[in-house]
Amino acid sequence: MGNNLNPPILPSFNLPPQMLPDPPKLPRPILDAPSADLPSFNPMLVPAEALKGPEGTEEEEEDDEVNALPEVQKVTIPFINREIPIPQEEIMVTAATTAAISVAATLTATSLFKQCVKVFKPLIMQFVKRIQKKFTNGDTTKKESSG
Repeated sequence: MGNNLNPPILPSFNLPPQMLPDPPKLPRPILDAPSADLPSFNPMLVPAEALKGPEGTEEEEEDDEVNALPEVQKVTIPFINREIPIPQEEIMVTAATTAAISVAATLTATSLFKQCVKVFKPLIMQFVKRIQKKFTNGDTTKKESSG
C-alpha cells in the first residue's frame, strides 16, 4: 500500500512585520528607608529589697527545693561516647498515655464516621431523589436512562 498522503493544507495568511514603539522613559522611583518613632522612657532602678507587695497580702518565701530543677538522667551511647539526656519517668508516662489515647480516639472516630456514612448515604440519596422528582415534575426517566 504505497499511498503517499500529503499533510493537510490549512488556510493561513502572512501578517506584515510589526514595529513596536520604544517604551516610555520613566524616572526611577527613589524609596527611602522606612523609619518609625519609637517610644522611649527612662527606666526606674529600684533595689529588690525596697520592693513590697500590696497591703493586705502576705509575702511568700521562695523554696529552694521547689525552684531547683530535678536531676536529669543521662545515658551514654556506646561507640560514639555521647551523653543524651532522658526525660523523667513521669513525663514519659504522660506522653505515652496521651499518644495512646489520641490514637484510640482517632481510630474510634474514623470507624464511627464510616458507619454513619453507611447508614446516612442511602437516606440522603433517597431524599435527593425525592427533591429532584418535585423539581422536575416526575420526569426522571430521561435523566436516569441517559446517565
